[in-house]
Amino acid sequence: MRGMPRKTYLRMSSQMSMVSSIKAVLPKRRRGFDRVEAILNTGITLFAERDYATVTMTEIAARSATAIGSLYRFFPTKEALAAAILDRYGTLLIGALDQVVAGVEGMTAAQVADAVVSLMRDLKHERAAALALIGVQKNGSAIRLALQTDMIARLTAILKARSPAPASTSMEAQAWLLLYTLKAIRSLDQDRPDLAAEVEADGRRLIEFYIGRAWSGQSQSGAEDGQAAVRSGL
Repeated sequence: MRGMPRKTYLRMSSQMSMVSSIKAVLPKRRRGFDRVEAILNTGITLFAERDYATVTMTEIAARSATAIGSLYRFFPTKEALAAAILDRYGTLLIGALDQVVAGVEGMTAAQVADAVVSLMRDLKHERAAALALIGVQKNGSAIRLALQTDMIARLTAILKARSPAPASTSMEAQAWLLLYTLKAIRSLDQDRPDLAAEVEADGRRLIEFYIGRAWSGQSQSGAEDGQAAVRSGL
């Protein structure tokens, strides 16, 4: 699992910060960061596998080999831990997409498709936990919308980066279709793991095709159909 960038797990968006009024405490030493990393990784695993209500702080402490006092020092409540996990997912996801956007001028459509599919695969555990946690938050819809909005902005930027055509609403519609394709690829991890590798390969080629079409200035028919469907998920 990808390591957590130092001092990023508390950088919550305004939507995510509403998850809990009690915030996590930032570690001051390297050892503290390593401990928080272990706690977050354990929380991600448990929240992805089980219902939020059945996961206890005592279990998280035991599974992460953390003293219960240390756990509560960094995360005073389970809600604070959930907020940090949501923030971690958003930070890693949007940060990785920003890196793709920054380097897109020197990449082929195939390389961009590989990059976005790979980053979603690398974050599949964080995504599974985030989906489970969003589902139990009172403001879950707002958190989901904030993540979708950030992702659509980056995917639209990728499509526009080398397109000879002026920016248009159809470009954003194509970004929704890319997002829907990425979501569908990762859904197979749990629904049909036996087909996951094959679907990922086909999805990667499909995304490459969409990006290549946008960069060549051709319109993508059917993009609007994917826009409404993707809004039901991340």
